[in-house]
Amino acid sequence: MSRALLRSFAVLSHSDVLLPKAASPRSLFSTSSFRRHEPANFWLFLIRRGSISISPSRFSSSASQGPMEASDLAAKNCVPCNSKDIRPMSEESANELLAQVQGWGLLTESGIMKLHRSWKVKNFIHGLEFFQLIADVAEAQGHHPDLHLVGWNNVKVELWTHSVGGLTENDFILAAKINSLNVEHLLRRKAAI
Repeated sequence: MSRALLRSFAVLSHSDVLLPKAASPRSLFSTSSFRRHEPANFWLFLIRRGSISISPSRFSSSASQGPMEASDLAAKNCVPCNSKDIRPMSEESANELLAQVQGWGLLTESGIMKLHRSWKVKNFIHGLEFFQLIADVAEAQGHHPDLHLVGWNNVKVELWTHSVGGLTENDFILAAKINSLNVEHLLRRKAAI
């Protein structure tokens, strides 16, 4: 195994590690093997033992893979917004990611760039059900959109990272996850002409 890959293992975070359903972090780290191995070798030990797997995006370079697809965004998870490394993205970067979240648009209000999208739902109750589906995803990601039910059937969603005052990859990840929700049964059908 290359030294570069071992160095990458040394800085793995809990969000990069995919535990099997039956495993718990406590059971993995209480093992005597943790005391015998330096962190990089310990991660490798757990992978070889089959206790964990590593998120494929952890070691991939976007430059070598070409453009990321929306399904790739939906497969990612949001990072904590209080991270010191998170910064608002440029309009150019936002436009590149915008192509990967169909139906979403960019808007700037009071100097803050945001993602937005609207849907027409069948009725008021369906609008609330739509919000609940979005709320479940948002809560699981720890990243929360601004939700608006305008009139009785117009659902509007705005995404931006409040803590940095602009857009981050988190917003596009959540937009992709919202796009992957099964909401067709809640939406108003367009009238046939």
